[in-house]
Amino acid sequence: MTSRFEPVIIGFLCNWCSYTGADLAGVARLQYPPNLRPIRVMCTGMVHPNLIMEAFTAGADGVTIMGCHPGACHYFEGNTKAALRAEVISMVLGDIGVDPARFELQWISSAEAPVFARLVTEFTRKIKKLGPHKRKILDR
Repeated sequence: MTSRFEPVIIGFLCNWCSYTGADLAGVARLQYPPNLRPIRVMCTGMVHPNLIMEAFTAGADGVTIMGCHPGACHYFEGNTKAALRAEVISMVLGDIGVDPARFELQWISSAEAPVFARLVTEFTRKIKKLGPHKRKILDR
Protein backbone atom coordinates (compact mmCIF):
# COMPACT_ATOMS: atom_id res chain seq x y z
CA MET A 1 0.00 0.00 0.00
CA THR A 2 1.46 3.36 -1.00
CA SER A 3 0.50 6.68 0.46
CA ARG A 4 0.69 10.01 -1.27
CA PHE A 5 2.66 12.55 0.68
CA GLU A 6 0.59 15.62 1.54
CA PRO A 7 2.78 18.23 3.19
CA VAL A 8 1.82 20.34 6.16
CA ILE A 9 2.71 23.94 5.44
CA ILE A 10 2.51 26.64 8.07
CA GLY A 11 1.88 30.14 6.76
CA PHE A 12 2.28 33.32 8.77
CA LEU A 13 0.04 35.80 6.94
CA CYS A 14 -0.04 39.55 7.45
CA ASN A 15 -3.49 40.67 8.59
CA TRP A 16 -3.63 43.63 6.23
CA CYS A 17 -2.42 42.18 2.95
CA SER A 18 -1.77 38.48 2.52
CA TYR A 19 -4.51 37.27 4.86
CA THR A 20 -6.95 39.55 3.07
CA GLY A 21 -5.64 38.26 -0.26
CA ALA A 22 -6.22 34.71 0.97
CA ASP A 23 -9.75 35.64 2.00
CA LEU A 24 -10.37 37.14 -1.43
CA ALA A 25 -9.04 33.95 -3.05
CA GLY A 26 -11.63 32.00 -1.08
CA VAL A 27 -14.46 34.38 -1.95
CA ALA A 28 -13.42 34.20 -5.62
CA ARG A 29 -13.36 30.39 -5.34
CA LEU A 30 -9.83 30.17 -6.67
CA GLN A 31 -8.33 26.70 -6.54
CA TYR A 32 -5.16 26.00 -4.58
CA PRO A 33 -3.94 23.08 -2.45
CA PRO A 34 -5.40 22.75 1.06
CA ASN A 35 -1.99 22.14 2.62
CA LEU A 36 -1.46 25.65 3.98
CA ARG A 37 -2.32 26.17 7.65
CA PRO A 38 -2.67 29.97 7.85
CA ILE A 39 -1.79 31.85 11.00
CA ARG A 40 -2.89 35.47 10.92
CA VAL A 41 -0.38 37.90 12.38
CA MET A 42 -0.75 41.66 12.57
CA CYS A 43 2.53 42.17 10.73
CA THR A 44 5.24 39.92 9.30
CA GLY A 45 7.72 41.98 11.31
CA MET A 46 6.20 40.35 14.40
CA VAL A 47 7.09 36.81 13.29
CA HIS A 48 9.99 35.89 15.54
CA PRO A 49 12.48 33.36 14.13
CA ASN A 50 11.66 31.05 17.06
CA LEU A 51 8.17 30.60 15.59
CA ILE A 52 9.69 29.28 12.36
CA MET A 53 11.93 26.88 14.29
CA GLU A 54 9.00 25.71 16.43
CA ALA A 55 6.93 25.01 13.31
CA PHE A 56 9.64 22.76 11.91
CA THR A 57 10.21 21.13 15.30
CA ALA A 58 6.49 20.39 15.52
CA GLY A 59 6.65 18.60 12.16
CA ALA A 60 5.83 21.18 9.49
CA ASP A 61 7.15 20.21 6.07
CA GLY A 62 7.37 23.84 4.95
CA VAL A 63 6.92 27.32 6.37
CA THR A 64 6.09 30.52 4.56
CA ILE A 65 5.74 34.11 5.65
CA MET A 66 3.45 36.22 3.47
CA GLY A 67 3.24 39.95 3.88
CA CYS A 68 2.70 43.35 2.34
CA HIS A 69 4.85 44.41 -0.59
CA PRO A 70 7.94 46.41 0.36
CA GLY A 71 6.94 50.03 0.84
CA ALA A 72 3.31 49.11 1.54
CA CYS A 73 3.56 47.92 5.15
CA HIS A 74 0.81 49.22 7.40
CA TYR A 75 3.42 49.41 10.15
CA PHE A 76 5.89 51.24 7.88
CA GLU A 77 8.87 48.89 8.08
CA GLY A 78 7.57 45.59 9.39
CA ASN A 79 8.10 43.81 6.10
CA THR A 80 11.65 45.17 5.91
CA LYS A 81 12.28 43.65 9.33
CA ALA A 82 10.74 40.38 8.13
CA ALA A 83 12.98 40.34 5.05
CA LEU A 84 16.11 40.79 7.16
CA ARG A 85 14.98 38.05 9.54
CA ALA A 86 14.20 35.73 6.62
CA GLU A 87 17.80 35.97 5.39
CA VAL A 88 19.08 34.94 8.81
CA ILE A 89 16.45 32.21 9.19
CA SER A 90 17.48 30.66 5.86
CA MET A 91 21.13 30.55 6.96
CA VAL A 92 20.31 29.08 10.37
CA LEU A 93 18.01 26.41 8.89
CA GLY A 94 20.85 25.06 6.79
CA ASP A 95 23.12 25.01 9.83
CA ILE A 96 20.67 22.93 11.86
CA GLY A 97 19.87 20.39 9.17
CA VAL A 98 16.71 21.82 7.59
CA ASP A 99 16.78 22.46 3.85
CA PRO A 100 16.36 26.26 3.50
CA ALA A 101 14.17 25.61 0.44
CA ARG A 102 11.46 24.59 2.92
CA PHE A 103 11.13 28.23 3.98
CA GLU A 104 9.97 31.21 1.92
CA LEU A 105 9.05 34.84 2.31
CA GLN A 106 6.47 36.15 -0.17
CA TRP A 107 4.84 39.53 -0.85
CA ILE A 108 1.09 39.64 -1.59
CA SER A 109 -1.29 42.58 -1.54
CA SER A 110 -4.89 42.35 -0.41
CA ALA A 111 -6.06 42.56 -4.04
CA GLU A 112 -3.81 39.77 -5.33
CA ALA A 113 -5.96 36.71 -4.76
CA PRO A 114 -4.68 34.97 -7.93
CA VAL A 115 -1.09 35.62 -6.80
CA PHE A 116 -1.87 34.10 -3.40
CA ALA A 117 -3.35 30.98 -5.03
CA ARG A 118 -0.39 30.66 -7.40
CA LEU A 119 2.25 31.08 -4.66
CA VAL A 120 0.57 28.53 -2.38
CA THR A 121 0.32 26.10 -5.30
CA GLU A 122 3.97 26.57 -6.29
CA PHE A 123 5.26 26.27 -2.72
CA THR A 124 3.17 23.14 -2.11
CA ARG A 125 4.56 21.54 -5.29
CA LYS A 126 8.10 22.39 -4.20
CA ILE A 127 7.60 20.88 -0.75
CA LYS A 128 6.04 17.74 -2.28
CA LYS A 129 9.16 17.32 -4.44
CA LEU A 130 11.38 17.72 -1.38
CA GLY A 131 9.39 15.04 0.44
CA PRO A 132 8.56 14.83 4.13
CA HIS A 133 10.63 16.89 6.52
CA LYS A 134 12.76 14.62 8.64
CA ARG A 135 12.91 16.20 12.05
CA LYS A 136 16.60 16.54 12.82
CA ILE A 137 16.40 19.63 14.97
CA LEU A 138 15.61 20.20 18.58
CA ASP A 139 13.77 16.93 19.14
CA ARG A 140 12.33 17.18 22.61
